[in-house]
Amino acid sequence: MSVAKHNIGEQLAIPLRLVLFGGNMPTVDLSEMRVEQLDQAKSAALIQLGAMLVGVLGIIAQNIDSQPYWVLGVYATAVCTCLATRYLLVDSRGNGWIQSSSGFVAREIILGSVTGSILAAPMIWLAWAGDAQAATNAWLILIAMMAFYGFKSAPIPIMFCSIMPFVGGISAASLAALGNWPGAFSAILFTTISIMSLLAVGREYIRLAILGRKAMERGETVSLLLREFEDTSADWLWQVDSNRRISRPSPRFAHAAGQEPDFLEGVGFLQLLAGNHWEKGTLDPALHELADRLNRRESFSGLSIPYRRNGGLRWWKISASPNFDASGAFMGFRGVGSDVTEQRTSADHIAHLARFDALTGLPNRLFINETLTGALASAAEWRRSCAFLMIDLDRFKAVNDTLGHPIGDRLLAQVASRLSQLCGEDIVAGRLGGDEFAVVMREIAGIEDVERLGNRIIELVSRPYEIDHHMLYVGASLGYAIGPRDGATVEALTRNADLALYRSKDKGGGVVNTYEPSLHDQARERREIEIELRSALKKNEFTVHYQPVVTADGMVDGFEALLRWNNKKLGLVSPALFIPVAEDTRLIGPIGEWVLQTACREAVNWPTSTKVAVNVSAEQLASSDFVGSVVKALSHSGLTPSRLEIEVTESVFLREISGAMATLDQVRALGVKLVLDDFGTGYSSLGYLRMGQFSTIKVDRSFVQGALTGNRESIAIIRAVVALADSLEMTTTGEGVESQEEADAIIALGCKKLQGYHFGRPMPAEEARAIFRKNDHRSKSNAA
Repeated sequence: MSVAKHNIGEQLAIPLRLVLFGGNMPTVDLSEMRVEQLDQAKSAALIQLGAMLVGVLGIIAQNIDSQPYWVLGVYATAVCTCLATRYLLVDSRGNGWIQSSSGFVAREIILGSVTGSILAAPMIWLAWAGDAQAATNAWLILIAMMAFYGFKSAPIPIMFCSIMPFVGGISAASLAALGNWPGAFSAILFTTISIMSLLAVGREYIRLAILGRKAMERGETVSLLLREFEDTSADWLWQVDSNRRISRPSPRFAHAAGQEPDFLEGVGFLQLLAGNHWEKGTLDPALHELADRLNRRESFSGLSIPYRRNGGLRWWKISASPNFDASGAFMGFRGVGSDVTEQRTSADHIAHLARFDALTGLPNRLFINETLTGALASAAEWRRSCAFLMIDLDRFKAVNDTLGHPIGDRLLAQVASRLSQLCGEDIVAGRLGGDEFAVVMREIAGIEDVERLGNRIIELVSRPYEIDHHMLYVGASLGYAIGPRDGATVEALTRNADLALYRSKDKGGGVVNTYEPSLHDQARERREIEIELRSALKKNEFTVHYQPVVTADGMVDGFEALLRWNNKKLGLVSPALFIPVAEDTRLIGPIGEWVLQTACREAVNWPTSTKVAVNVSAEQLASSDFVGSVVKALSHSGLTPSRLEIEVTESVFLREISGAMATLDQVRALGVKLVLDDFGTGYSSLGYLRMGQFSTIKVDRSFVQGALTGNRESIAIIRAVVALADSLEMTTTGEGVESQEEADAIIALGCKKLQGYHFGRPMPAEEARAIFRKNDHRSKSNAA
């Protein structure tokens, strides 16, 4: 505050003329201050007159024995006349003092010079008489008289400054004439100091008056702004005394509190905010923070605090600063507040959306990562273990592709509902995105806990779902990693759990796998395969090999087209490695179309009774262009549709029956044969056979091997499959026949066709043609 005053005072630059002769400043109206100065001068005039008369009487009493009475009488009369004139003219100074008119200035100077000369007249006659002691005594009386007169003349300095130079000058000259040089010097010094001091006081008086006026104006402006603020703003003002009790509550504050202003007066601020919790002693942490700020008398801003009103919870945002009086005593707090309940509700909703999945209501990736971060920190601190499980739905894509995303979204919501049943204090489930979910186990006793929960999740998620009269079947693949054993950070643990999930998917889904360090090598190999696979078609790295399918009498009935890939960097890559990668990256579409075209072109070179079988994945059937690609391959090659067989596995139908069957029905309508591969190894259903009208059922190699060893279950299954195929006018093919004994056993059980290394390994096209040339040569020899 002092700095502000000083700066304002410097900017005022008050000239000496204003101190002595009154008047106004160009930038500041001093009229009211001049009136106040005149009022103070009037109130001091009689006291000044009395003091002057006392001094005059003192001088007369000192010289009554040495001077004639008529001299003393003239002196007393002249002094009283001058003083009375000055007193009487006080009332008439107003306009001249305010306006600083030239007449006022001249009159004050003349009246002051006359008064000063008359007051100092005794010094002249005492010097003439040579009475040094009497002159010194008279000077001392004049000093006292003028000091008092000057003190009372501070409001209007001209009253003193017009008199004192003549009193001091005459006194100094008289003392010098008497040889009292110290006295003469002191008279000059006193005169100079008193005049300068009074001028400084006068200037400071004006400065302080101006500062006071500006402060008052600012106060009025602030009050006006505050009133306008109260009237137009949604915020409100509040204040408490030094005991933290509400003082002078504003109407808007009372309205926000739901009370009358009179009721709030004197009520404890914290008690009002806490409501019923005040008696219970269970205060919100925000109220503890507020109480701490109030106790420390610290300013605070934007503090959010709860306020319970009429059974409901409101939120206020308040700011305040401590209030001190002029002496520095603490008076309480003053501040501003606003009701931010709606804003907070909106912010909470936004925060919820940022941390929870809108579709399922489960925690999203952000929340899961935060939970996993906390679990890892706790595990590291207490030397315990946590677990992170990643879940991917099997066969979900087909639901979206065939029934649409709305059905898929409702399916995801039901999956989330089932996962929520498994959650607890130490288990948090969330959705990472798409059909991928995750579970955080904050603390585990051992891997058995994770395996048990993983199997429970798969069992629960794999139960059928009924949505809009559609019975849907999806499964779940699950991979997990243990923290901090498999990763001390969220990124590391997530990456390793994802690797374990990939392994579960590679195994066909529906299983739980844990992370192993070797998975990194597999992931790196998979990545290399993906990179090379993207350019394999352009580089002509693919070839098609053909494995013969023979009848029971050993005649070649057809060939199964099998894709082979020989990469310059990776060498000969097994289909078991690159086919899953091609399916995951959706490269299987163009690759499968190339295989189909190549096989059809090659089959044209075979005898007209020989068929070619091409394997088709679920991803190919899900494509809307699949039927078109079959038509294109047949038309470009000229192959008869009845010679083409499309092989599918049972896993195709687990994605969504109607979609797969609709596509296969269109293919069958072209005259193409359908073959069901690996029958009995998956989720067999007679419905597939009835709706699909397959021409051939292939019996998996595992049953063929079991039949050779006399396994009763394998023999029973093969007999049942053969009987079923015969009743539906289908053919059965035994796969994986590697010896004559296996061939004899499978033929004895009723299989009409056989396939395996015993009859020929997958071979290049040239070798396949050679078989027909050899058969032709043998037929000609027999005929001869």
